Amino acid sequence: MADRDLAERLSDHIAGLRRYAFALTGSRLEAEDLVQETLTRAIAGAGSFRRSGNLRAWLFSIMHNAFISAMRRRQLAERAPNEGWPEPVQPATQLTRLEIRDVLEALARLPEAQRAAISLVALEEFTYQDAARIVGVPLGTLMSRLARGREALRRAVDSSRPALRAIGGRE
Repeated sequence: MADRDLAERLSDHIAGLRRYAFALTGSRLEAEDLVQETLTRAIAGAGSFRRSGNLRAWLFSIMHNAFISAMRRRQLAERAPNEGWPEPVQPATQLTRLEIRDVLEALARLPEAQRAAISLVALEEFTYQDAARIVGVPLGTLMSRLARGREALRRAVDSSRPALRAIGGRE
């Protein structure tokens, strides 16, 4: 793959990589570092990419592996769960912001494996098969992580609803 062609193809995936990196790290600065590391590894390993392969899935696999490697090298300190979350495209009402905050906080509290599975499938819209390949687990394991993560999110959001109904007057 020519350098120019690779640079153009990589740039098409940067926004998705940033979203996934942020879902993994919970920090804009760490997410940018992870994207940078991913792109550096992708360029260095461009010769190992099969032209007929799925470039997006390959990049997300590199990112996931870079994240896991970084986690193993150091203990990550607990961060504020909603630190630096991107602003929604459309201004939200106060009640909607509270609901979004609750979901993002609940997502940040999930174990990394569940958070990665949900982020890849729900936010980045990868197929179950591609998401399983990205995180390097069998399809059944990914589906189990999704189910557990979704249930944990549902419980967390449901537990915050009485307070939200009191504020917003909704049922």
